[in-house]
Amino acid sequence: MLQSLYLTEAGIAQAQSAALALRNVVFERIIVSPLPRTRQTAEIVNRYHAAPIVMHADLADIRSGFEGKPVSDYFAAISHDPLRARVNGGESLLDHKQRVLRFIDWLKAQQDKTLLIVAHEETMRVFVAYFEGGVEDSQLRGIHVGNCEYRHYNLDISRKKSSFD
Repeated sequence: MLQSLYLTEAGIAQAQSAALALRNVVFERIIVSPLPRTRQTAEIVNRYHAAPIVMHADLADIRSGFEGKPVSDYFAAISHDPLRARVNGGESLLDHKQRVLRFIDWLKAQQDKTLLIVAHEETMRVFVAYFEGGVEDSQLRGIHVGNCEYRHYNLDISRKKSSFD
């Protein structure tokens, strides 16, 4: 049994399930956020790959200003303007979106053919909206991405115009 460092037993099981599902994909590199649970998830998946794991700061979860506090407190504090509100020195949802878009621009310049990105739901919402299109900023919080859910996106394919342009 894998000792949990940052993931719960359920999180470890989800990562192991994703690892099995992705075992035949050849990853040139795995990119994770600075938060340790993404690194632990990547290490579990990487048992089948031995790809280099690198951290990229722009993949960090939203810097809410409420770290270590109930999410309900954060939502209450931004309820007057959920897209633009910055509280306790944190970033707004739109600030976070711009940071993730900066990462996507950086990603486009990379030479890797197949990458695995391990990030957080808030970050993945921006990926979904960007690559799948048709999502207004006000709809970002309505996108749900499950733990260890994986999606495939091709950076070479020109995408549809969306509210992200």
